[in-house]
Amino acid sequence: MTTTDHNTRTTTTPAPHTRFPESFLWGSATAAYQIEGAVREDGRTPSIWDTFSHTPGKVLGGDTGDVAVDHYHRWRDDVRLMADLGLTAYRFSVAWPRVQPTGRGPAVQRGLDFYRALVDELLAHGITPMATLYHWDLPQELENAGGWPERDTAYRFAEYAGLVGEALGDRVERWVTLNEPWCSAFLGYGSGVHAPGRTDPAAALRAAHHLNLGHGLATSALRSVLPARAGIGISLNPSVVRSLTDSPADLDARRRIDALANRVFTGPLLEGAYPQDLITDTARVTDWSFVQDADLASIHHPLDFIGINYYTPAVVSGPRGDQDGDNARLDGHGASDHSPWPGSDDVVFHRAPGELTAMNWSVDPTGLTDLLLEYTAQAPGVPLYVTENGAAYEDTVDADGHVHDPDRIRYLHAHLSAVHEAVRRGADVRGYFLWSLLDNFEWAYGYSKRFGAVYVDYATQDRIPKSSAGWYSRVARAGVLPALDD
Repeated sequence: MTTTDHNTRTTTTPAPHTRFPESFLWGSATAAYQIEGAVREDGRTPSIWDTFSHTPGKVLGGDTGDVAVDHYHRWRDDVRLMADLGLTAYRFSVAWPRVQPTGRGPAVQRGLDFYRALVDELLAHGITPMATLYHWDLPQELENAGGWPERDTAYRFAEYAGLVGEALGDRVERWVTLNEPWCSAFLGYGSGVHAPGRTDPAAALRAAHHLNLGHGLATSALRSVLPARAGIGISLNPSVVRSLTDSPADLDARRRIDALANRVFTGPLLEGAYPQDLITDTARVTDWSFVQDADLASIHHPLDFIGINYYTPAVVSGPRGDQDGDNARLDGHGASDHSPWPGSDDVVFHRAPGELTAMNWSVDPTGLTDLLLEYTAQAPGVPLYVTENGAAYEDTVDADGHVHDPDRIRYLHAHLSAVHEAVRRGADVRGYFLWSLLDNFEWAYGYSKRFGAVYVDYATQDRIPKSSAGWYSRVARAGVLPALDD
């Protein structure tokens, strides 16, 4: 697979009123550990994120997902919120330890019943469900047995996928196997800023392969139990990698990060092989002997769709001496003494130009257009969904009880314009899922970052739709992106 030149930026000049296809899905997305709470109810056992968040120093402020935003008890109200906003789709994740507490054996019906009821309520309100099987909450017992670096975890994931597919397959027609496997592998086992917090570059590469294998095996398991009409895909967080300059060292840094961020997944998924340059770049870390003969055939299933999660681009260079000190913060994934880039830990990340969100991520909607067009070229005929896109800002409740977030409205307008530009240029984009429906537990940042269209008062669990929720509702109901000042 050749390296795509991410340095060529798309520019967009949307028409005053931009219309989307009539069948376009307007949704929001969430993840189980970030919103559900109820971590000890109805048979649920700890996940790696329960353990990680309860480990001192791992999560800002010592926050945990024990209660989160109490969606487990407030799901009917949350579905009503979606319906009031005019959303036509909702992407949620299933908590693996709520359904299969040890990661092995039969399902707990109480866990499945929660998701059955949630999906029934969505359908009753005309909202299309999209189920994600894995959004980072590996049962702790499987981590104790070695986690994703161990091959057996891929087989356990396939078993779990079959259980959930059999239970919900009569209700759910769109299935995502994995959410952002890059984060699971390289933040969880490389830099250690995500659960389970391990810092072993070789383990990170093994985890990446076994996540790929888990996707392939889970796809087979799902196809064996789902109706023929069901669609199965994966949600990736591909990085738009741009070089700081056109120097050979900077261009090579871009190639190396592109291999680790993107092609480590798209190679086996779309072409049935790992890129040779990735194997060469990481030779001092691992010999890749964990890839067995039949693995790539198992991974290389036809995809019914690909989900694209996008927030910000990356700007990289070769080593820059004393600039390396700020590198951990500039790569966008949190400070750590350990790199999430095995074999390329000397690559320097630089702040991309443009305004910043509360995450200190640069706002650059052209990267989303670029990704959608790139994946259209790489996987011709495979529909795309924007399965996550959004921004955190410093939201506050004013004296009248309202939350005004004009920065988020500008962000959404620019990125929806970018989606439409990709559609205009031939990308088959079927829907957009705003991240996120609700303010929630933002992983290692705890409750300090607010991505929601709906503000949550964490003390009372009151929900307050922000100005951006009203704006997004009008866009979703009309299927038209108005001029920003309309």
